[in-house]
Amino acid sequence: MSRISVRGFAVASATAVTTVGAVVGVAAGNEPASVGNTEAAAADATIADIPAGAQAQVQTASLTQQADDQSTQADTAALKSAQESARKAAAETAQSKKEAADEAKAKKEADAREKKTLAASRSSSRDLGDLVGKSSYTIAETQAMARQMMAGDQFQCFSNIVDHESGWNYKATNAGSGAYGLVQALPGSKMSSAGSDWQTNPATQIKWGLNYMNDRYGSPCGAWSFWQANSWY
Repeated sequence: MSRISVRGFAVASATAVTTVGAVVGVAAGNEPASVGNTEAAAADATIADIPAGAQAQVQTASLTQQADDQSTQADTAALKSAQESARKAAAETAQSKKEAADEAKAKKEADAREKKTLAASRSSSRDLGDLVGKSSYTIAETQAMARQMMAGDQFQCFSNIVDHESGWNYKATNAGSGAYGLVQALPGSKMSSAGSDWQTNPATQIKWGLNYMNDRYGSPCGAWSFWQANSWY
């Protein structure tokens, strides 16, 4: 072993070296050396300068110190690992709670929209029911039916066509062609697919006319665009 290595043993295990030096001095009949002198001597000593028994004690002290250092490092690493695991677990829990809260909020809003739509539909059905079944209908009543039976942005287009075709007279008849009703179905009997009361019920005529416009032109506004270009639809 080199002198540098022995110096390292001596410095790393100062307490053990001091104790050994004192024991060696007493055994030789000398006065016990001071702590400072013993440590200095140990630092400058070679392995050959230290008795065999003392060498073992010095090495044991050094290994013990190393083991203590390694244990401390292991404890520190374990603590950091536990802290990181706890941090990740807390973050995952917080994210899960946030996702659950967002999902619950979205569901609540969807339920509220559904209830609102259902309520509006029921109200519209009641209003329409109040109008249907009469012996005669005014233009205002017939237009109210139409508003309730189609999207708001389509009513004006539908109304424009009906204005030109029948003037909102659900009994309008074209003497030359035989076209009948609000939308001037040709022949009028076509509207029986929407209801047997097609001759007397504006709601049945509106239903048939709306289906016709949607099927052939995509919407009442599509039908109105074609009518403007051709004066028929």
